[in-house]
Amino acid sequence: MLLVALLVAPVLPAQAPATPRSYERFAVVCQSREAAAAGAAVLARGGNAVDAAVATAFAMAVTYPAAGNIGGGGFLVLFAPAREEGGAVVAETLTTFDFRERAPARAHPRMFLDEKGEYDATRHHWSHLAVGVPGTVAGLGLAHSRHGRLPWQELLAPAVKLAREGFPVSAGLAESIVEVIDDLRPAPSARRQFTREGRRPLRPGELLVQPELADTIERIANHGAREFYTGRTAELLVREMERGGGWITAADLVGYRAVERPAIVGTYRDVTVASMGPPSSGGIALVEMLNILETFDLRESGPGSAATVHLMAEAMRRAFADRARFVGDVDFVDVPIERLTSKSHAAELARSISTRRASSSSPTTFTWPPESDETTHISIVDGDGMAVSLTTTLEQSFGARIVVPGAGFLLNNQMGDFNGAPGLTTDTGLIGTPPNLAGPGKRMISSMTPTILLRDSGSGRRLAAVVGSPGGRTIINSVLGVVIQFVDFGRNIQEAVDAPRVHHQWLPDVVWLERGFSPDTRRLLRELGHDVRLRDGPQGSVMAIAPDPESGRLRIGRDRRRPGSAAAGR
Repeated sequence: MLLVALLVAPVLPAQAPATPRSYERFAVVCQSREAAAAGAAVLARGGNAVDAAVATAFAMAVTYPAAGNIGGGGFLVLFAPAREEGGAVVAETLTTFDFRERAPARAHPRMFLDEKGEYDATRHHWSHLAVGVPGTVAGLGLAHSRHGRLPWQELLAPAVKLAREGFPVSAGLAESIVEVIDDLRPAPSARRQFTREGRRPLRPGELLVQPELADTIERIANHGAREFYTGRTAELLVREMERGGGWITAADLVGYRAVERPAIVGTYRDVTVASMGPPSSGGIALVEMLNILETFDLRESGPGSAATVHLMAEAMRRAFADRARFVGDVDFVDVPIERLTSKSHAAELARSISTRRASSSSPTTFTWPPESDETTHISIVDGDGMAVSLTTTLEQSFGARIVVPGAGFLLNNQMGDFNGAPGLTTDTGLIGTPPNLAGPGKRMISSMTPTILLRDSGSGRRLAAVVGSPGGRTIINSVLGVVIQFVDFGRNIQEAVDAPRVHHQWLPDVVWLERGFSPDTRRLLRELGHDVRLRDGPQGSVMAIAPDPESGRLRIGRDRRRPGSAAAGR
């Protein structure tokens, strides 16, 4: 029997029971019930984790328009343990796929300045200039071509059906539609997709039917991933760019390629940490922070204590400063990955941390005195132990809020992840450092941190956990918190996901805490010199899977901070 679970929970997940649901053979966890079911059905038919990732991701492009997409991009981390097959030993696989959006050929570092030479946030984030060349379809196609098992067309069939026949709108989806409906473009065609006959937003329980999106996904299913970049879909996208003054051309689409890259690999305590490399900053920053924290005894200071949060914030501060200073697209920038992820660099940074006083961040210096938002994540483990950690995004909720007429899909506003302009670094969080300035064909920096944890066993490395989250720059720190809860404090994966989170990103110089930390912890952090602020809402939405060390059953960690988190498996 195929099991599907849906969980809606309060903003304070620690109040809910933290006993993880588990499955014996395979599991999918994501932010959409229908998409989780689509991925699990693929696994039940003999597909592997990559097949399930393709089916789940395309289904989410239909059921979770705030972040699921074919008009955006993302990253995939893949692990398959060594195994015997036909009497021969097949080596372990550990690799990543980069399908981050790229800047069009006309892009340049000062493209987000207005005619007076002043920074224009609307141009940067909410115009057709904010749209990067989409990568999701190419990335899923590349991963499937190298590691998939079932036919491509079969994997996209559930998404086509969901789009053509419709599915009931959840309360969370209805709320997100209400929030953006007045901003969707071009009107009125975009409004028709998410309203009842163009008049009012769809309500919970009503069917969301998307025939144009169904036609688009069916074309991609029948003609392959390149249809998005060279076929009818590409024509419709370019037509919308020309209508709205965007810079993406047919040549930009034809030239787009996803890239397979080596994983960023580090160690923390007794686990190996494998995550995403540039243009994502997630893997570098995560490994750097873990290396710094490894020099301290977090078990002694304890979970949720001011001492532990202080050390986490100081590690975050330093890693995010390095992120701004060094990290960009490795096809354009010489990123010192080996040094940034080294134990020696971390030890040097750790020595600059005082346990008695907070550091301070400044936009004018990267030295230390001696003393990001709408993304979605899918975690999958199949019956052979293959694991996929997949994070995709449109950037903001519903991306640029532009629906391609005739194609039915939303476009990203990922160009907003490039730095605004040369030298534009402020204490409010704008960054203007050189590595991440816009340029022709360049991929913008990302915070996405799809991560896989491994442990050594007698027969080679085996999966310890699959983790990932949405949340802009908070993604890295949300994943960090779960890893620390899981490894240092021995929490089961649901407890680790439920634990309250902390965030610091160098600039602005603020420690953000979720509700759940004690008043004493907040007071002590302020006494240490931190500017401590409470979040009104949740940080991230982590989706995780961790095999039980004894039984091998796949324990699920579903984030209950947002409505609609779902798991499916058998």
